[in-house]
Amino acid sequence: MPENQQGVVFSPITLPSGLVLKNRLVKAAMEENLADVDLTPSQVLKNCYSAWAQGGVGLIITGNVMVDHLAMTGPGGLALEHNTDVTPFAELARLGQQNDSKIVMQINHPGRQVFKKMGGKVLSASNVALSMGKHSHLFGQPKAMTHNEIDDVIERFTNTALQAQKAGFDGVQIHAAHGYLLAQFLSPLTNKRDDKYGGSLENRARLLTEITQKIKASCANNFSVSVKLNSADFQRGGFEPSDAQAVITLLSDLNIDFVELSGGSYEAPAMQGKTADERTLAREAYFLEFAKTISEQSSIPIMTTGGISRLGVASTVVSSGVALVGMATACAYYPSLAKIWQTKPNFIASLPVITLKDKTLAGLATMALVKKQIRRMGQGKPAKINASAVFTLIGDQIRAIKLTKRYKKRFIEK
Repeated sequence: MPENQQGVVFSPITLPSGLVLKNRLVKAAMEENLADVDLTPSQVLKNCYSAWAQGGVGLIITGNVMVDHLAMTGPGGLALEHNTDVTPFAELARLGQQNDSKIVMQINHPGRQVFKKMGGKVLSASNVALSMGKHSHLFGQPKAMTHNEIDDVIERFTNTALQAQKAGFDGVQIHAAHGYLLAQFLSPLTNKRDDKYGGSLENRARLLTEITQKIKASCANNFSVSVKLNSADFQRGGFEPSDAQAVITLLSDLNIDFVELSGGSYEAPAMQGKTADERTLAREAYFLEFAKTISEQSSIPIMTTGGISRLGVASTVVSSGVALVGMATACAYYPSLAKIWQTKPNFIASLPVITLKDKTLAGLATMALVKKQIRRMGQGKPAKINASAVFTLIGDQIRAIKLTKRYKKRFIEK
């Protein structure tokens, strides 16, 4: 690879908040399920963030941290609320800032994407349940949110951002993609409201913009605020690339640091390279074409994530005008990938390929394999590239049952 092409990836960038990243490579968010019993970071999880920081990326985005301990994406997840002791999070931030890396906390509310066995709240823009065929029963029936519940969620996102700032994180990323609560408000498939939070795209984006505005007003000017947004739902009649462009235009006046473009949801896991509307995605950099088009018209720096495993592809992303390159699965298997690429630019990160016919099971198996590698990393073990998808999924389900019991005993069955 030409040295100048390699150099563009390792060039620094200063974001609108003033945050300086040493290069364009970002460890993107992944589901980890490595919290302690009180939903704060465990030592194994802290070890992972130390490894990623030492691995050479310019920016680390955490796995999603929930703004409400009664609305979790899964057992073993993190939650940070106004009364949470920030000490374990402060240690996570410190470890993530080693080697001149920066760390941003992804903050999230699952909305309707809550497993029924977890208990707790199942809220959404409207009472539209997940449609996943024979697997639909795994999720609860959502309740359309009242205005008081909407106000509570805005307050929760703001409190979590303030706590992240107190803990020493460089910023937060508001998760409005992958079918979670804010994406449920954005999508016409899940938002059937007729009040100020429904109908037009501007109304459907209102919850996202209000949360962003309140966080920006509450936190320091140099605290980084970014948004993760779907380029599309990849479902017929859903959120489209033109909608993503319009939402980014709405966000452009709020002085955020970047928008990460991804795609899909539990129903159509495009973030794993699978769609539900027969659109095809590239083998690597799944959402690059969307990101490239949007970045040409956006005043906000754009980041894209999705299946990147080669420096050449990362270089193509940056050379096309996209500011930041996100890598998730590749960083689970190769935590030092950025450092490796600096001396071995032709190195290709070998990633698992799941061939199960059932899309839901394939998605769960993919996540199980990634979570297994993250645990191995945190335990100081090397990656296991050829782990069995089926046995790993079974093991993950057994682990989830144990973690669910632990969670419910502590928070639900009081």
